[in-house]
Amino acid sequence: MIHFIQQAAKILANIILAGSAVLGRALIQAYRQALANASKTGVANETIQNVVRSGSKVMTEQEARQILGVSEGTAWEEILKKYNVLFERNAKNGSFYLQSKVHRAKECLEPVYRSKGEGGTPS
Repeated sequence: MIHFIQQAAKILANIILAGSAVLGRALIQAYRQALANASKTGVANETIQNVVRSGSKVMTEQEARQILGVSEGTAWEEILKKYNVLFERNAKNGSFYLQSKVHRAKECLEPVYRSKGEGGTPS
């Protein structure tokens, strides 16, 4: 009985291995075909241009305030407190994307507060 189970396990493992190899080759072939189709239609170039455009987008002061949850009347010290809380929360169990948005929001507001004479120094 044990010999039969061992043989069945070997056969099952071989079937799974062969199936995954076939599936892997099919996925690679489909990906290559998708790339070829995209380059024929110009979708690849359009996508690259959209990524470049969106990557260079500058955050506005209003967006920065929304991200940090502060208003125009909020003191710099309060902004730093909110920044620290949000940055640490996303460092521990959030996402790097959100953490970077929080950091960019603080960077965006620093010159505004420096010009008001409220410091705006990095912390």
